[in-house]
Amino acid sequence: MADRITGAEALIRALEHENVELIFGYPGGCILPAYDPLMDSPIRHVLVRHEQGAGHMAQGYARASGRVGVAIATSGPGATNLVTPIADAWMDSTPLVCITGQVRSTLIGTDAFQECDITGITMPIVKHSWLVQDVKEIPAVMKAAFHVARTGRCGPVLVDVPRDIQESELDFSYPDTV
Repeated sequence: MADRITGAEALIRALEHENVELIFGYPGGCILPAYDPLMDSPIRHVLVRHEQGAGHMAQGYARASGRVGVAIATSGPGATNLVTPIADAWMDSTPLVCITGQVRSTLIGTDAFQECDITGITMPIVKHSWLVQDVKEIPAVMKAAFHVARTGRCGPVLVDVPRDIQESELDFSYPDTV
């Protein structure tokens, strides 16, 4: 039976299903909904002073542990601060899942405050990226993100989630396969 939860809760539950124990991040307006369910999760969050540090820490964690590293940031400059560690993970074939908040879906393409096309910016340096457009996509997208990051030649992926999608509700069930 599926649980009715928010998209933000679905993001954190997906991380739990992927056995993530540690994430690195810096909160900001468009990713704040994801921080609420993190408070009740067994996942440990390492608060950084800059998003670039979150990306490099996640990358170092992945290299040292053999697991997928996870970094989380807000939209705009928060997301663009992840570009250098994403590029480094690309060059070093390090499995990295970067989750970024994005402005509300209705504001995409309007030059809204802190809106940027982070999926477009990172296109040459990720194995794949997703802009989640429907809350129901979150479980499948997260399953695919971890699969892509850690299979074949490992590397970074990016999942961009608009704030309104994080606040919407879905009947959560995590897929067994990609």
